[in-house]
Amino acid sequence: MCDSRISNIQDVLTTLKVGNDKFLNAKTSCGDVSLDIRKSTFINGQKPFAVVISCSDSRVIPESIFSAGIGDLFVIRVVGNVVDNTVIASVEYAVSHLNVPLVVVLGHTGCGAVNTAISGQASGLIKTTIDKISSVIGDEKDDYTATRLNVNAGVTEVKKVLAGNDKVKVVGAVYFGDSGVVEFFN
Repeated sequence: MCDSRISNIQDVLTTLKVGNDKFLNAKTSCGDVSLDIRKSTFINGQKPFAVVISCSDSRVIPESIFSAGIGDLFVIRVVGNVVDNTVIASVEYAVSHLNVPLVVVLGHTGCGAVNTAISGQASGLIKTTIDKISSVIGDEKDDYTATRLNVNAGVTEVKKVLAGNDKVKVVGAVYFGDSGVVEFFN
């Protein structure tokens, strides 16, 4: 898709936006998944230009949403895109060892975890995750607004950990599952 050595944060964000525009009109993924790129990243290592923390929902595929290929994105997928210590550790690794300049916390409309938090019907092991989402959305019942509140909480958590690192930008985004559009904010 693009040169994974992009280091200017604004260029990285623009690359993601252009990739999303390509995705909106694509019938197949535009990212480079060729044998050459697989060999190159295996031999030379990964050089992702962005971290994307997204939901593990099978309909939310960051590499496709941003028309990215192998080695372009450092993707962390977790139910409800909830930022916890494991996610933070992954972000720290990407930023400190791979010099990734942009972290995107990507929520999505129609998120089962957010909707479960809205309804208050969680049980089992997922309850801890849903409780974390519930604590940030409060009594909000609107799917989009609750999703943004959840994303903003993730952005805040990541920014706390990366405070003082002026080489990294952290932004929030919402993926609209029905249209494919990504809205960036922060």
